Amino acid sequence: MHPKKEPTRPIPAGPRPTGPRTPGRRLVAAGAATALAALALAGCSSGSASSNSSSPGATSSGSASAAAGGNQLQDDYERVISEVLPSVVQITTAGGLGSGIVYDGKGNIVTNAHVVGTATTMTVTLANSTKSLDATLVASYPDSDLAVIKLTSPPSGLKPAVFADSKKVELGQITLAMGSPLGLASSVTEGIVSATGRTVSEPGTGGAPGATIGNMVQTSAAINPGNSGGALVNLASQVIGINTLAATEPEGNGAVAPGIGFAIPASTITSITDQLIKSGKVTNSGRAALGITARTFFDAGFQPAGAVIVSVVSGGPADSAGLQVGDVITKLGDTDITTLNSLTTALASLTPDSKVTVTYVRDGQSRTADVTLGTLPTS
Repeated sequence: MHPKKEPTRPIPAGPRPTGPRTPGRRLVAAGAATALAALALAGCSSGSASSNSSSPGATSSGSASAAAGGNQLQDDYERVISEVLPSVVQITTAGGLGSGIVYDGKGNIVTNAHVVGTATTMTVTLANSTKSLDATLVASYPDSDLAVIKLTSPPSGLKPAVFADSKKVELGQITLAMGSPLGLASSVTEGIVSATGRTVSEPGTGGAPGATIGNMVQTSAAINPGNSGGALVNLASQVIGINTLAATEPEGNGAVAPGIGFAIPASTITSITDQLIKSGKVTNSGRAALGITARTFFDAGFQPAGAVIVSVVSGGPADSAGLQVGDVITKLGDTDITTLNSLTTALASLTPDSKVTVTYVRDGQSRTADVTLGTLPTS
């Protein structure tokens, strides 16, 4: 058995470009009822497989117990889907298609910033509906890959989603991913929380770096183009994250790595969304910063060897700790820093006001400084 490789090239799970499908690719349409049947089979299979005894009586009893457990899991899946799927919508822009989550009864919908892109108007299709509703952009915050759009004429009966406490998300929890993968509206896949606290850098566009997002939830639930902006849900019918990225094989020429997807955690979603709705911008990013601008430093052999400070914010964290322009940061805490991207990634896993030891090189000598991190500016 070959060891699994750590994903190194996550890619956005949407939006899916609109237009004709690629010839030769077979897509099997699966509505909510089909998804329910598939999930039910998984539950029953899992329950039956757990029974094992050499005693005929025990086997019969165990099989009955396993069947009951499988039926309960099936019931849980069906209940969650019926409760949450009405809160998941399909979003269509001129550039593609993605998903979103009804945030409140006023018609505000949260999604990924990369689903919206540069669009200021779009259409929204509610679950179990074929009618397209007009919507406009409220605000977007690409640094956390989140955006809010609002229905122009919100219909009555909108069902806002319930968001979970991110602190209670644990490894092994069953998850359901809901959205419009490959344009198949109201589709559901299942898996588990396979890791928490992941820091992931999105691919950039047009030569610009993509967002680096910390504390993401990793899941084995299948996430495909069009799933972006959709809901990752627990069995309590709570949204634990927004489906955002699917990993790619490190040596697979961009092929999607099955069973490795990432979702922005609920705590980040609610914090950023509340700010975007209230003021149209983010006033508190909740992200750690050193208070510097920097670039990748290359050594004499033209190899990346750190992040060199280009400017320092007066009175900021780095300035207060004595760091200067020209210093080359080589380590943040226990994390080696070889590029600007690695510095950004390391900072994304930390929080404002936390203390960290910065190792840097000045005049050929390695030094350290204890820095109390600040908050990343939002503009």
